[in-house]
Amino acid sequence: MSKTVTPYNSQQTSKKEQVADMFNNISHTYDFLNHFMSLGIDIIWRKKAINELKKDKPAHILDVATGTGDFAFEALKMLQPQKITGVDISEGMLGVARQKIEKRGLSDRFSVRTGDSENLPFDDNTFDAVTVAYGVRNFENLEAGLADMLRVIKPGAKAVILEFSKPKRFPVKQLYNFYFHYITPGIGKLFSKDSRAYSYLPESVAAFPDGKNFTSLMDKVGYKNAKSRSLMFGICSIYTGVK
Repeated sequence: MSKTVTPYNSQQTSKKEQVADMFNNISHTYDFLNHFMSLGIDIIWRKKAINELKKDKPAHILDVATGTGDFAFEALKMLQPQKITGVDISEGMLGVARQKIEKRGLSDRFSVRTGDSENLPFDDNTFDAVTVAYGVRNFENLEAGLADMLRVIKPGAKAVILEFSKPKRFPVKQLYNFYFHYITPGIGKLFSKDSRAYSYLPESVAAFPDGKNFTSLMDKVGYKNAKSRSLMFGICSIYTGVK
């Protein structure tokens, strides 16, 4: 397994606590910077990931690391489920999500609560699908988080995971690394009060076991038919697996 990368390199607090603090700090600029730094491509990637559930027609979806709720809002539009439940360890991010839910009048279909991916506050076999967008690389214990997500979905239900990956072809690899290591932290420092958050981003992606390494981990914890699908020359990947 790759080394553990933490937002603040602190020995006094766990990765989980540091991730929560980081997202609390950047919650009010997160949506803007997310779309700005990806040039809006992140919206296209989200739609591609959500399309993985079109045939399944899940009635109740769990969105882990839901953040400000963007992935869940898009899933509500595209899939028309009865309900989406979002969990996140950052109260700051959930506060933004709650404001957006209330503003859009969706409180009957989308609810959020504090939740830890490794110890989800739900019974076994509860959900028809589980999704995570750009969140699994922040798990303190990736294997435990994947296993608990598997626990709470019903037999035959699908997990869809969207995450950054590492392109391997020239010149995409070189351009990607330059942008992620030099441009992204600079933009983050300019607009966010927590510049370290945007240095942590490329470090966490570099340490993440993407591609076959990740589908092997999904196999290990019990997912069936674990697959990966590369997007935009390997900058991002969609992972799927079935209980």
